[in-house]
Amino acid sequence: MFGFSEEQIAAFGLSVGLGSFMLYMLFIVGQLAWESKAGKLGTFVIFLGLAFGMLGFVAKYLIQWALNIE
Repeated sequence: MFGFSEEQIAAFGLSVGLGSFMLYMLFIVGQLAWESKAGKLGTFVIFLGLAFGMLGFVAKYLIQWALNIE
């Protein structure tokens, strides 16, 4: 498709597509904290609880980049 292999399309979708979805999820978590008037500590707890799972994906991507693993 357009001269790209299936592996290249999947890698693009995983990095850019999922990355943009994660940014949207952070926006939603921030909006939730704003509307609930959680305060600084409450906002931190909300982000820690709801967005902590994304840290693993980001760490995996950074480790692969640092070690030049494809």
